[in-house]
Formats: sequence, structure tokens, C-alpha cells
Amino acid sequence: MGLFDGLLGGRAAAFDSGNAASSSIELTKRHRQVSLTKQGAASGHLRINLSWRMRTSDIGGPVRESLLRHPLKALKPPEVMGHGQSMVNVDLDLGCLYELADGTKGVVQPLGDLLGDVNAPPYIKLSGDDRFGSGSGETMHINLDHREDFKRLLVFVYIYDQTPAFDRTQAVVTLYPSAGPRIEIGLDERQPQARSCAVVLIENVKGEIIIRREVKFVYGFQAELDRLYGWGLQWGRGYKTKA
Repeated sequence: MGLFDGLLGGRAAAFDSGNAASSSIELTKRHRQVSLTKQGAASGHLRINLSWRMRTSDIGGPVRESLLRHPLKALKPPEVMGHGQSMVNVDLDLGCLYELADGTKGVVQPLGDLLGDVNAPPYIKLSGDDRFGSGSGETMHINLDHREDFKRLLVFVYIYDQTPAFDRTQAVVTLYPSAGPRIEIGLDERQPQARSCAVVLIENVKGEIIIRREVKFVYGFQAELDRLYGWGLQWGRGYKTKA
């Protein structure tokens, strides 16, 4: 059981921790944004997937010493293991802070079972909570047929358990628009003490749907992301019981 901040008010308490295209666009520090409207993909469902794998070791510690003693090991690919195998468990969760055109604000996330609705406000639906970093990961759907109802959406990832370990994971957030190439954002910056990361901001700018890479790590949970982006929600304390 973990103790985290939770959203206060509303019909439910929000708790705070922690279509495949053939080509892809990688959003980087130099190439930060893309327009779904200009590529004809600002309608239908935008699918967002979070997947991750665990590293068994980091270059620079015992691995570097091992390579000095056994240089042929440098020819082998780095070993990566699935979540839950003989090392610290890291439970990454996918969430979304939303602000609608009518001023409604809230959050969609596994914590508190705030999974949303794709056919009614907020027109965002989370498929569920993947606690094991499986191949399918966690998936969110955003109904862009209601794009006029969106003002801004902040997609974020946080570590549920109380071990900050973004540096021990290889996490990727992939967006699958209804048309055109998929959009990939890698969380590959080493931030060993961070517990949350603002990944991508989706904004309706005068009718144009803009996707912008953020990748901003913070040391707290959703309440700190809220303050960073000025969402203005009220957060309390919440619990999540592990299965």
C-alpha cells in the first residue's frame, strides 16, 4: 500500500502517487512539436501507449568493471529484463490532466479508478492499470471527434511505488493518430530521483491540434505537475492498494 496526494472535490477523489502506422516521428529537444491538423489526423481516436522495460544494470558501475576484465562482453547487447524479475519493481502509470473549452478541469489516471470516458466528457479513456510493464503496456484513447471541446491535455507518467527509478527503466510513450505516422517520445534522460514526468502537451490552438514534447521530470507527484503547468486543482492524500 502506498501513500500519495489525491485530488479533492468532484464526484470522485483523484489520487496521486505515482492504429499502427508504418512509419514514425520521434519528438526530440530539437524537433519538439507536430500538428495533427496539418497531417490530416485531427479526428477519430488518438491512441496513446506507455510501454517500458527494466534495465538489469547501468553502464558505469559493475558493468564497466566487467567489461575491463572481459572485453568480449562489449560485443553483446545490453541486457534488459521484464518488470518484476529479481530486482526493484517499478510500477509506471499513465495519466492525463485535462482542461476543456468550457473550463472543466480534472485528471484521468489508474489511481482512484479515474479511467474517464471516450464518448462523454472528458472524451479521454484509460484502458486500465498495467503493473508489470507488459508488451501491451498502458493505453489511453482521446476522442478527437470532440477536439473543439479540448483546450489542453497534459499526458504524464508517474512511478506508483515509492522507489524513484526512472533511470532503471526504458520507457517510451507512443501516439497513434487516426492517420499518418505514429509519434514517439522516449523518456531516456537519467533522472534517478524523479517520481513523475510531464511527457507531452496536446493543445487546441485556434482550431489546430498541436502535439508538443515536454519530457519534464519532477520530484513529486501529480500536485507538482499541476503547479508546474498552472492547472489549479486541489490535491489531498490518497492510497492505492496493490493487487
